[in-house]
Amino acid sequence: MLAQVRRYPADAALIMAPYLTDRARELIRQSGSGYADATGNLRLALRRPAAFITSSGESSDPWRTARRLRSLKGAVAGRGIRALCDFRPPYGVRELAARANMIPGTLSRLLVFLEEEALIRRDGRGRVDEVDWPALIRRWTADYSFSESNETQGFLEPRGLVELERKLVASSLRYAVSGSLATRSTSPVAPPRLGVVYVEAIPSAAAELKLTPTDSGTNVILAEPFDSVVFERQRSDQGGLKYAALPQVAADLMTGPGRSPNEAEALIRWMQDNEGAWRA
Repeated sequence: MLAQVRRYPADAALIMAPYLTDRARELIRQSGSGYADATGNLRLALRRPAAFITSSGESSDPWRTARRLRSLKGAVAGRGIRALCDFRPPYGVRELAARANMIPGTLSRLLVFLEEEALIRRDGRGRVDEVDWPALIRRWTADYSFSESNETQGFLEPRGLVELERKLVASSLRYAVSGSLATRSTSPVAPPRLGVVYVEAIPSAAAELKLTPTDSGTNVILAEPFDSVVFERQRSDQGGLKYAALPQVAADLMTGPGRSPNEAEALIRWMQDNEGAWRA
């Protein structure tokens, strides 16, 4: 629709539909056009006569028919999104499914949803040829939350985060560091005060790392992940510390407390400038 609108010289354009999603309305706003849907979502900006009218309607489609996928919650969506972010297109459904360790039919349903949201683009053969990965991460975090999607528990490492890192490197654990600790070599905003670590089982990991459970003064959060994809395509520093992939770190920070969302935006800017350093 936006491509059609651009073909015609006009002071203002209005795109109308029974229902327009948040993503559709965002893209229309960015194009400078207006929109209206039957639920009351409206934006009309005119220069002559000068007028600006906006209103909010429904945030979900009240006439939704049976759809292949309704949200980006859960392990299946997370695994597919991680693959789309981690790997540069082009690729077909079966090729990406093999990389993501997913059933092709399941991934295909996810791609239909993401294409409708204008987060990916596919060619005439159905191959993904473009992924708007910054927008995809932001859209994922509308349904994914670090604290709600993962099982977490707070601990105290009395000797600080340097000691936590030493213990992790020396441990036999399968782990992945996320949060602020994972951005120090890319886009540090401030010295990290909280260590976020994915582990397979919190009780055994806490015992091996000799962490003290606490409700106050927490400086370590252990998390049992929503899916084992958090351990895949890890990075390691020169000291052997293992980090989660940057798209996972960005999503975790974006839904974290305090300054975490600012750290997420700084990380995404670094990722945009250095895509070849992290995207396979």
